[in-house]
Amino acid sequence: ESVFQQWTGLMEGESDTIVRMANTAALLKVCFGWWWVGFYRVMNDELLLGPFQGPPACTRIKTGKGVCGTSWEQRKTIVVPDVDLFPGHIACSAASRSEIVVPIIRNETVIAVLDADSEHLNHFDETDVFWLEKIAKSI
Repeated sequence: ESVFQQWTGLMEGESDTIVRMANTAALLKVCFGWWWVGFYRVMNDELLLGPFQGPPACTRIKTGKGVCGTSWEQRKTIVVPDVDLFPGHIACSAASRSEIVVPIIRNETVIAVLDADSEHLNHFDETDVFWLEKIAKSI
């Protein structure tokens, strides 16, 4: 909740989506120390890498592929306790062990996804779902 309050203050008066995504990724990385956190934007029928914090990442993801593409296709948040057990997981980094992906929906259309990876198994829970979905609705 305190991070969400911090995020709200950081976003106040800023309308540019890329700026909002960039500062969101930075804030979440600094506050939680996740392995990787960032955005993929829907561009020309694929997810294109957007603002992020962490090591280099996959640049393009097709719908239905990996956790991000599945979240986009299903229009729902996906929490993966162990990425090795997720069918079709795209391993951008061997260090990633668990993941959460939250779709960002505007006017009934997914425009991006918020993706966070941890180097620890079973790192994300319903508390993360609640607050990240709240951020995604306001991004």
